[in-house]
Amino acid sequence: ARAFSVPLQRPAACGPHRYFDSSRLACAPCGAHQRQSPGGSSCVCEPGYRMVSGNDGFSVMCEKCPEYMSGVTQDGWNCITCPKGMTLEGKCKCPNNEILVERGIDGILLNEALCIHCNGSEQSFSASDASGSRCVRCEKTFIHVSKSCDCSSPNILTGGLCFFAQESLPPKGVATVRFAQLGITLTSAWFLKNLQSSAFACWLYSNLTACQALGNMCVMNMNSLSSSSTDACGLFQYIFIGTARLGIVHSIAYWRHSLPWLYYGDQPGLASQVLEKNNFPTTFSFKGRDKDVKLQFIAASFDAAGNFLKWQSLEGGILQLCPDTETKLNAAYTFGTTYQQSCKISVSKILLDFANPIFYDLFLEYNGDNGQQHLWAVPVLNLNLQYNEKFVNQGSNMNNWLLTRRFFLVDTLSGKETDLGKPPRVVRIASEITISIRLVSHAQRGTIYPPLMTIAYTDVLVQNPETQSMMVSFSVSYEMNQSEAQIQTDIALGVLGGLAVLWSLLKTAGWKRRTGSSIIDLQTVFKFLLFYAGDLANVFFIITVGTGIYWLVFFKAQQFVSVLLPLPSQEEDFVTYIACAFSLKALQFLQLLVSQLTIDIFFIDWERPKGKVLKAVEGEGVIKNAAAPVSIWRTYFIANEWNEIQTVRKINPLFQVLAVLFFLEVVGFSNLALMDASSSLTRSSESYVAPWSRILRFGVSAALWIGIAILQVIFFSVFYERFVEDKISQFVDLCCVSNISVFLLSHNCFGYYIHGRSVHGHADTNMEEMNMNLKREAENLCSQRGLLPNTDGQTFQISISRKMRLHYDWIHETLTRKRGPARLLNSSANTFEQSTRAYNTMNKFLSSFIDHVHRDMDYIVKDKLLLERILGMEFMEPIEKSIFYNDEGQSFSDVLYYGNETTLLIFDILFFSVVDLASQSFVLAAILTYLQQEIFRFIRNTLGQKNLASKTLVDERFLI
Repeated sequence: ARAFSVPLQRPAACGPHRYFDSSRLACAPCGAHQRQSPGGSSCVCEPGYRMVSGNDGFSVMCEKCPEYMSGVTQDGWNCITCPKGMTLEGKCKCPNNEILVERGIDGILLNEALCIHCNGSEQSFSASDASGSRCVRCEKTFIHVSKSCDCSSPNILTGGLCFFAQESLPPKGVATVRFAQLGITLTSAWFLKNLQSSAFACWLYSNLTACQALGNMCVMNMNSLSSSSTDACGLFQYIFIGTARLGIVHSIAYWRHSLPWLYYGDQPGLASQVLEKNNFPTTFSFKGRDKDVKLQFIAASFDAAGNFLKWQSLEGGILQLCPDTETKLNAAYTFGTTYQQSCKISVSKILLDFANPIFYDLFLEYNGDNGQQHLWAVPVLNLNLQYNEKFVNQGSNMNNWLLTRRFFLVDTLSGKETDLGKPPRVVRIASEITISIRLVSHAQRGTIYPPLMTIAYTDVLVQNPETQSMMVSFSVSYEMNQSEAQIQTDIALGVLGGLAVLWSLLKTAGWKRRTGSSIIDLQTVFKFLLFYAGDLANVFFIITVGTGIYWLVFFKAQQFVSVLLPLPSQEEDFVTYIACAFSLKALQFLQLLVSQLTIDIFFIDWERPKGKVLKAVEGEGVIKNAAAPVSIWRTYFIANEWNEIQTVRKINPLFQVLAVLFFLEVVGFSNLALMDASSSLTRSSESYVAPWSRILRFGVSAALWIGIAILQVIFFSVFYERFVEDKISQFVDLCCVSNISVFLLSHNCFGYYIHGRSVHGHADTNMEEMNMNLKREAENLCSQRGLLPNTDGQTFQISISRKMRLHYDWIHETLTRKRGPARLLNSSANTFEQSTRAYNTMNKFLSSFIDHVHRDMDYIVKDKLLLERILGMEFMEPIEKSIFYNDEGQSFSDVLYYGNETTLLIFDILFFSVVDLASQSFVLAAILTYLQQEIFRFIRNTLGQKNLASKTLVDERFLI
């Protein structure tokens, strides 16, 4: 690294007797009697010395001039006598209105320089030029006023022009520029030199260039008006009012002859008329001819002195300060493409690239009915404009706006205080430029209102240009009146929200019936709020999905433009709806998780002992005959199978996430979420990439989630579960083969029953007998599996009586040892024996209940009414007898993930969308969505397993 290291030296640090050697990038000493040149990159001879030899300032040799010829010629090669004095550089100078002559007509050097007076009499009217080397004709105002080249008192000399003192002139101008952001008011050298003369020439002679220059100075002062000031804009308004006799241009009342068009007028409400009264005379489309899909902006450009430069198309990026490829820059003017560009740019680059400000009058080009090209003036909203020292263009109420016409990008001129050749003290930069295109409401053919350009300027105090920088941005936005869409959304939200209240009330009523309580207490209100949270989340979800898909389809598929996307600021309500939907759905999901983790479950073993065995009685030393024990392995087996199906879903969550991510990122569906008119799934690397629309991102991702989920459900229900594996139906079959029924209580007095009693009487047998039993069943040589004779119904929804529930709880207290007085338990038996006895008691009680042994706790079997199925509630209250409702749809899955797929899917979609909207990354959203699925599945499995072991007395060590 040291071998390739060089010191950093700057020209300014070389000092007066050294120059900056660009070949070595270092300072080098000048020779004898030499000093650094003004540019710093070469050497020149000191005053009183002439150059003997030199190679463009390099290898210079100097020689002292003799005493009688101490001056040096302008080129520095010869000595000469200066009769009227010398400059600091040792060169001859002449008084005003005289020119310096150092050589004769034939080029021979004179021994003594001559100062020749320019003849300002009527015959020649000549005066020296700015360099003092030629006599030229006087400026015409001198000739007109004084009939000479002098502008003596009482005539007025200003800006190099001469005016009669007795003429009616505009008031004396104030050559100041107000930089409101910095709180600085400067006396501008440019204004001091040109303001008064431009105003006088414009007023007296209608001089086109002077009028344009005066207008430019008003624009540099931010078009700011004050009733008490005679600054540039005050003088412009004075002339505008006083020249009404000159007439107007192109029938535009605000465009006076000889004057630039700077203002639209300050009448209240004028801005809304300009922007909304008339439609733009042509239409646009997303797909069609180039002129139909391109905004043909064109600008008339002027320099600061008021000279017209040329017509310029905005294509090529003349208004974009950030560098980019021409293709991406021109994408700003493709109709329907929201364009945003921002970057940080250094002040030194601004000073270098914009040494001379350019002023623009912007128009939008279109073709008339006869094919003639026309221009539509584009109004400008200057956010820095002040009226009587108050900003008037703030806020969204366009009735208060004061529209203007002319603008600039960078002003490095008005901030120069003393010398126009020196760097400015303050630079004013157009830091934010936005072109707004507004679609006419209910337009079917792409009709727009006149465009509006909004500009915000930033004042920069120049201190260290190399290190100073600032952010600049350029954007093109498209908008339409979204009030109708908002009203429709509010109506839908109100109607569906009201229906959600009614639905939640019905759910609460059904819940009260299933809990066996009729009292409306605090718990009832809390439960209603939980139901309402879930239903309201569904309402928000339906509205947001419908909104997202609506904009996706109607915006991307249209040819003739009728709708435009909401602006990012107009998407806030939509994002709020998604956040509300996610929060409420998360609350519903957690409530669902808690309810599934606290269900009551018991496995009824129908197996009876086969024969007797000899068994020693502990503590007595006696051997007695006892019933052969029934194997517990079948119960363990069923418990494990139940444990496995707790988190089985109707879709494959991993495949769902990967498929959504594949279509979004690989196939390219994410490109449909860009705020442009293209419906292509691919984008060229060289083309401009528009910003994302949050509504479209949600619409695309939600549509893919729902579409892929529906396909998965169809695949699993129609094909996979029918021909490969149906874990829910297989569990019911397994219960029957194992001779074990499942008794579930999801509520206090409501639950589910799976009848698994074997038609063969027993299941604890060898393989040969098991196969024989299955063969007999397949050949219909035995009775059917149903709870009722000659039926196949094995699954039921059960609504049990209060008495039945109290008896169940009494036995269950003994089983769990969490409640109840200790005297009810046998103190001489250990805990395991007590639990075993309680388990046998519960098994015996439930099996006898199923067999109608308890007449005071009997039940009936019936079908549910259609309305009961639709509403999800029971009309009959089980007062004396419990009710078993035939269930053909295996509704016991409601206590599993399987029966709540809709809730889980909506939660996943909303979780994915919230992460994506926050991070703008589909990949991150997919990863976090899969992680939360796995975390909640782990929680559901772990805590569900503990609840299963607690409620069924199955040792948790056997649950694998």
